This record gives sequence, structure tokens and C-alpha cells, in this order.
Amino acid sequence: QDNDRVGLMGFLPRDIHLTIRRAAQKLCYVCGQRGATVMCCKEDCDRWFHLPCAKEGGCVTHYIPRYSSYCHQHRPEQDVQVTPEPGTQCFICMELVDDRKTFRTMVCPACKRAWFHRDCIQGQAMRTGILCLQCPLCRDMKEFLSQMFILGIRVPFRMPTWEDNNAFAELGERHSMCNARDCLYPGGREEAEAEGPWKLLLCSSCAAQGTHRRCAGLSNHIHTWECDSC
Repeated sequence: QDNDRVGLMGFLPRDIHLTIRRAAQKLCYVCGQRGATVMCCKEDCDRWFHLPCAKEGGCVTHYIPRYSSYCHQHRPEQDVQVTPEPGTQCFICMELVDDRKTFRTMVCPACKRAWFHRDCIQGQAMRTGILCLQCPLCRDMKEFLSQMFILGIRVPFRMPTWEDNNAFAELGERHSMCNARDCLYPGGREEAEAEGPWKLLLCSSCAAQGTHRRCAGLSNHIHTWECDSC
């Protein structure tokens, strides 16, 4: 259905029941159990598998329209003609990769120098989302993202996780406390005045420390100050 408000996410109840009945007759070629709902879309291939078994069986599912799925024999492979040098590490986890391109070892199609594990790039894709996924080495996005889709990497259509719940909102807040060893202001360290001896000056280098003019022994005509650390 075109309307995702109809049925369950756009799927009508009768179609869901039909799929369940059909899956009950299909054996997963990976685990051998019934209930397989995913079929290899290669013509004349009759392999069925469970979606959770896809990784174990080396199968690939595209998470973009047309949502095609392939068994281990017919899955798309990287056509980049390059082999990792001995001792090559994954650019994400820094562990060794396989000595050639495999289902679990991939390479950036743009720079052809960044190698990584499938599990590692999948984890990164889930964190970055479609807006920020890129090669961990050359930072290519267009060719890299297209290749990841083809190879079955699931890339969520959402903002990166570090944007959730304003996780970095405090980085945009201005320091607003006097860090002098002995703060002399009667109102306390977190209070200040707009001008005069109790104006709060921030470190001109790091802006992470502050002081009232009088607490640092500064006259009213001083407008810049640098903390001891800087």
C-alpha cells in the first residue's frame, strides 16, 4: 500500500497472514528451521533464509528500494581490484582484517586504502546515520555511501546519535563562573555585574576559566585576562 497509515506500516492484515502461512512452509537454508521469509532474488535461485540468519550465512539484504536480498552465492561483491597488505588494520577497531576482500572485510571504493570489517562499518553507520556516514580515511561520502548500500550495510535515515537529546548542547554554553582561588564577590562565584570590578572576564585563550576583575587584582580598564593554565 502507498499509505503507511493503512494496516501495519502499510501492510494489510490479510497480506501479513498470507506471508506467515507461506513462511511456515519455507526452510531457512542457513539454520535449517522453518519460518524463512526472505528469498534470494536471483532468478532460478530457491534459497530462503531468516533475516537474523543473513549475517551468519553471508547473505546480503538491501535496505533501500527495491529491498532486494541475495544468498551467499549471488550476493553483490566489491569490484575494486585491490588487496590489503600484510598486517593491514581495520580503520575503525584497529584489529587485523582478512588478507583479501571477503564478506566480512571491505575497502573504501574511493581511496582504496581504508580497510574495515563489515561489523565495524555497520556499527558506525548505525551511529552516524545517512547524513554523516563517510570513509574513515578519505572522508568520501557519495561513492562510499552508494557502495555501502549495495553491499547490504544498513544506514538509518536519521540524524547521528550524537545529536540525540542535545547531547552536546553544553558545548555552546558560555563559561559563567569565577575560578579565582578566593572569590571576593559577595554574591558568589556564579554571579557577576555587567561592568566595574565585578565584571566576569573569561580567559582570552581557552575561555574555560573566568575571574572577576577584583578577584584577579585587575583594574577596571583591563578588558582581557589569561588563566594560569594558558
